[in-house]
Order: sequence, then C-alpha cells, then structure tokens
Amino acid sequence: MPDQRRTAREVLALVTDDGSFTELPPPARQSRPDGPLGWQGYDASRARAAERTGEEESVVCGTAAVEGTRAVLIAFEFGFLGGSLGERTGDRLVGAYAHAREHRLPVVPLIATGGSRMQEGMVALTQLQRVARQSALTRAAGLPQIAVLRDPTTGGGWATLGAGADVILALPGAQVGFAGSRVRPPDADPAAYTAEAQLAAGAADAVVRPEDLKGALGRWLRLLSGTNDRTSPAPVPAPVPAALAATDLPATGWAAVQRARSPERPRAHAYLDAYFTTRVHISGDRCGGTDPDGILCGFGEHHGRTVAFAAQTGTGTRPAGYRTAARLIRLADRLGVPVLTLVDTPGAANDAEAERQGAGAAIAEVFGAVAGARVPVTTLVIGEGGSGGALALAAPDNTWATPDSYFSVIAPELAAAILKRRKEEIENTADQLRIRPQDLVELGVIRGIVRDSGQESAPATSPPPP
Repeated sequence: MPDQRRTAREVLALVTDDGSFTELPPPARQSRPDGPLGWQGYDASRARAAERTGEEESVVCGTAAVEGTRAVLIAFEFGFLGGSLGERTGDRLVGAYAHAREHRLPVVPLIATGGSRMQEGMVALTQLQRVARQSALTRAAGLPQIAVLRDPTTGGGWATLGAGADVILALPGAQVGFAGSRVRPPDADPAAYTAEAQLAAGAADAVVRPEDLKGALGRWLRLLSGTNDRTSPAPVPAPVPAALAATDLPATGWAAVQRARSPERPRAHAYLDAYFTTRVHISGDRCGGTDPDGILCGFGEHHGRTVAFAAQTGTGTRPAGYRTAARLIRLADRLGVPVLTLVDTPGAANDAEAERQGAGAAIAEVFGAVAGARVPVTTLVIGEGGSGGALALAAPDNTWATPDSYFSVIAPELAAAILKRRKEEIENTADQLRIRPQDLVELGVIRGIVRDSGQESAPATSPPPP
C-alpha cells in the first residue's frame, strides 16, 4: 500500500504522540432512508463501507499532541466512499472546528478525498459552504490551520480544507487538484495534478516525506501556536539583527553602493541562520507563482519566541515574491506574531513578464500589508535598497541599516541617465542622492545603524524612537 493511502487511523498514528489521540464524539443526526435524495442502495453502500473500514463516516476527528503541541486533527478515510463529504461528514467537521475554537487549538486536516458525495447531491455540495464558514471563523479567531495533502486530494476537499489552509504540506506523489482523475479532460497532463506541480505553482508550501511528516508538522505547530492567546499582551517588536560584516561607515555614496553590491557581503541566508535557532518556510503566492530566488518567507524561533520573516536575497524581487511576502505578513498579523523584514534588492523585477504578472499590484499588496499590520514590523536594510521595490518591505517607523547598505530613490546610474549626465558623473550623483546609512539617519529615513551587537549600537545622531 502506498504511503499516501494509509487509513485515517494509520495516518493519525504516524503524526501524533503515542496515546495522545482522543476522538471527538460525532454529532447526533436523524438518518433518512438512503440519504437526503432517497438514493436507492445508498444505505447499503454506507454499511459496506463501514464494515470494510471500521469507520462510521469518511472522517475521524479528535485531539492529539504532535511532538508536544496539542491540535485538533481531521483525518479522512478514503476507503469510506472515497473519503467523500456528505451531511454527516459536514456535521463532524463543524464539530471539530468548533471544538478547536472553544479550546484555542490549531486545526490540522489530513486530507484524502475525492470530493462531494454524489448520492447526496446538492446537499453534499453545500457542506463545502459549511466548511468554508468554519475555516473563516477559525481564521478570525487567530488560530492556525495546517493542511496535509494525502493521495488523493481533489474536488471540494482541496478547494476548502486544503487550499484554504494557512500552511499546506503534501506527501510525495499525491494526486492534488480540483478535478479528479475521472472528470478531467482526457488529454490533460497528469503531471499537473500532483503535489509537486502544486508546489511549483505556488499552491503548496512543501512536499514532505511520510517519515519526516511528524517532525515537520510538529515544528509548524510549535511555531504558529505559541501566540494564539488573545488575552496575552500585544507582541513586542522583533529585535534588530546584528550586522554581520563591515562596521565602519562608507566615506562616499558610491562607496556605499560598491559595498552593498559586493559579492562578499553577507546575504539573507547568513542573516537568517544567525538570527534563528530553527525556521520553516512558506512557498508561493497562491496565485500560480513562486519566487524562491528573490525572497525567503517563513517563521522562525528567536530567543524562544516566534518571529515571522520576509527576506529579500539581493536580486530583483518578482511579483510572486511580493505576493508571498504579503501573504506572510497577513498571516503573522492574524496570529499575533511580530515580523522581521530584510531589505536587499536592486529594485523590483521590471521585465515585460513581471509587468504581465502584475508587478504594480503585487508591490501594492506588500505596502498595504505592512501599513495595515497590527503586529510590529522591524526592518533591517542589509544591502541594496532600490527604490519602491525595497521600500515596500520597510517598516515606516522601525527601519534600520547595516554599514554595508544603501537606500535610494533610484540607482545612481539610472539617476545620471535620466539627468543626461556623463558616466563620469555617476559617483557624484550617488553623493547627491545622500544614500549612505549615516545620510539616512540624518534625513530621518531610518532609526539607526546597527553594528555587530544589534540596534544598541545605533549612532548618537539617531532620532529617538517614535
């Protein structure tokens, strides 16, 4: 039997701590002969499914610990009528989500379903509305939802419990897509309906091997579940990372540019490695795109507490990267997690394809996410700060810079070209733009310059915190 085709009980045993699972009692519902449509033989089909699987419905719901973190788990039993959703399935899902909100627990759907149960017609399909409502209420309550996509995850189960989750993990080779294998076009490429294809398209965050699933799920639950008590004080800002390279300030604007562009300068990976003891990454904008080379987004542990991060990597950030960062900031805001952004880009990607992918709208999303965040956002400029593509990720009142960085309205070369200046005047133009870290402090654009000990080493000329 393939790993993805484990039964509901087997997948629960795979991811939960020994002896920790407690099944929730199913809600009572008066049964109608052969279901809401009077579908002849439906009762007999359900009886055979129950005898074959040992389950009374297509989902098993309960609470358990996953590497020490308690959660509500919803495990689908594909052997029960293809894991399909019917009225009684909907009752169990509503009960599970309500229990999660009452006890302030994260929700983990372990999905294996072919979709809605055709023997119950539109009554079955409308269960998706009930599920969507429960997911929305849980999201509004500030509780995380982490879905695991098993084989298969199709139809309404994918479009609600799966794609509607905050974080989406998938098992290798799992069939994942809105259209199931029997209803998609006959000439459709089957490779497009896989977990790997969904990851590449930005619709899933990671493909995880079964033997690694418990550990991955445990890390996500630990990082996302520590701040969901709404009675706790508002989160304090994430501390500013220490600078990892030069501590002396650049003498000229052009020197600042050269330092920031140096291939020897530490980049996002180095800063994240130094700042976090452990971290997990989200991937994709949920709109068909990813930008793994342009931005790193996720959650990490810093001195025992969770901090969300969105870190540019020194390249031109693409629209999918900005949308992923906006998704990250909005999720952190819902969960009450402070955000750290690392600015390092020569500017937003400006090729024709970037325009076709909605560069302006994607950058606007990030500006809006930062501006609207109720949690504190901390920003460190670690390299190039190129125009609006960099500013979008910068906290208006809590941005800092390293000595080997600059922030500019435009690159000095482009400024000189617009002003019709000779190449020999580029360096002077860099000085005129006042882009050095110390210039930015004096102008009030940033709060200070960090050295090797973090924000405490900000110069005396720093304006006081607002």
